[in-house]
Amino acid sequence: MIDVPWARKSTGFTLLMDALILLFAQNMPISGVAEIIDEHDTRIWRVLSYYIPESRSKEDHSQVKIVGVDETSCAKFHKYVSLFVDLDDNKVLYACEGKDASVISSFKKDLEAHDGASENIEMFCSDMSPAFISGITEQFPGSSLTFDKFHVMKMVNEAVDQVRREEQHQNAELKNTRYMWLKNPSDLSLAEKEKLGSLKDMNLMTSKAYNFKLSLKDFWTFNDKLLAEDFLKKWYFWATHSQIEPIINVAKTIKSHWSGVINYAETKISNGVLEGINSMVQSAKSSARGFRTTKNLILIIYLRLGKLQFNLPT
Repeated sequence: MIDVPWARKSTGFTLLMDALILLFAQNMPISGVAEIIDEHDTRIWRVLSYYIPESRSKEDHSQVKIVGVDETSCAKFHKYVSLFVDLDDNKVLYACEGKDASVISSFKKDLEAHDGASENIEMFCSDMSPAFISGITEQFPGSSLTFDKFHVMKMVNEAVDQVRREEQHQNAELKNTRYMWLKNPSDLSLAEKEKLGSLKDMNLMTSKAYNFKLSLKDFWTFNDKLLAEDFLKKWYFWATHSQIEPIINVAKTIKSHWSGVINYAETKISNGVLEGINSMVQSAKSSARGFRTTKNLILIIYLRLGKLQFNLPT
């Protein structure tokens, strides 16, 4: 009932126990932490709900200049959490529920609440989500936008696989070869290389689509924006005259997002860090066997991926 230097008032835990809970929660499912200290998990969540927001309130985002944004699934029925990552420091700056344009304005408010400024953000990297594009254009008009190369190549891979699935009805040799076409040539085993070589000798539409994918990979190696644009113009012309409908659709999508794709030659930023973070979020979600609420999932994202500092005894 009194204030003591070794515990928060009315919590039932000492500061050392709070520190132990935070340490465990960074590496274990919350149910596992609760079992170790023989407490109900709601008490664990109360500790996290105090320290994580408190630590975030002291965060300084005034030096943030390059931001990656992506969404990750948080539950069934198309529920998502949007993540905003400082691509210079590889840390989660902000996480919120949803994936529409409003998450961009929500991020802007949080950025300014942590001494950041919208005019300081020089670059964004995102996928081709219309919601993200419109939100960034409206809320951060002074920043440039680069479309993530992993999403572009994923789109091309999906096109190649679509061609393969359609063509395998006429050619049984294409069955069970999906992953060979999706891998980089350097990652193929010797057996896969031989199999792919024999398939490419058949003059298949899938082989032609695959060559478009390999050709587009060269685009990401350019460092000069003019040379990159010249290469992409030639690729676009070649692709749109290919008579391969999925490849034509990809080319048209790239054309409608032209400047954001071309910007990669100068910015060289991608959401590769975010892809890794997303996989860590999914792993954490799976290992905890559900966080019950999106709020709890966001707490864990900050705890494990926000690089927060806690002023606790060790």
